Amino acid sequence: MTLQGHAQDLYTSLLNAGLYPGVAPLVPEDFTPKTELGVSYGDKAVTLGNLFRVSEVKSAPTISFVAENGASDSATYTLLQIDPDAPTPDDPKFAYWRHWVVTGLKPAETITDAPALTAYLGPGPKDDSKPHRYLFLLFREPEGLALSEEDVGGEEFVQRRSFQAADWVKANGLELVGVNWMLGAGDGWSE
Repeated sequence: MTLQGHAQDLYTSLLNAGLYPGVAPLVPEDFTPKTELGVSYGDKAVTLGNLFRVSEVKSAPTISFVAENGASDSATYTLLQIDPDAPTPDDPKFAYWRHWVVTGLKPAETITDAPALTAYLGPGPKDDSKPHRYLFLLFREPEGLALSEEDVGGEEFVQRRSFQAADWVKANGLELVGVNWMLGAGDGWSE
C-alpha cells in the first residue's frame, strides 16, 4: 500500500474512533503522515484500531518505520504511547496516561527494548471497562534535542496519569510524522 493509501485508511480509522480531529492538537487537522509507523506485539501487528487483550501487551512492542522523504540522515525521532481513555472511556479523568516514551530513534532500524525516558508499562484496562484507545505517535525531533527522564515525568503510577502530551510535544518542538493505534481490553472483557 502506498503512503497516500495508508493516510486515507489512517484518517478514516481515527475519525471513526473519535481520535481525529479533536484529541488535543496531537493529531492536527492538517496532519499528513510522512511515514508508516509499524507496531507489533510478537507476531500480531497493530493495524489502525485492532483489538489486543492485556495478556498480549505485557512486553514492549517492536517499532519500525522508514525515513521520511527528504529527511536528513541524522534525523532522530520520539515515540509516545498514550491512553486518552484512562481510567475508562466513560470517565477519562486521567487522560493522557503515559505508557511509553522513547527518544533518539532512527528509521530503518527495528526497535525493541529501546532506551526509554518512560519505561514501557503495558496497557491494563479492567475487564468491566469498554476497550481503551491507545495511540502510538512518532515525532521528528529538532536537531540537537536532548531530553532526560526528568523532562517527561516520573515512573510512579500516579506520575504517569494526566500527562499533558500536547504541551510537552510543543515545548520540545516535536513534529508528528506517523501514527498508529489499537484498542485494548481486559482478558475477560466481552461485548
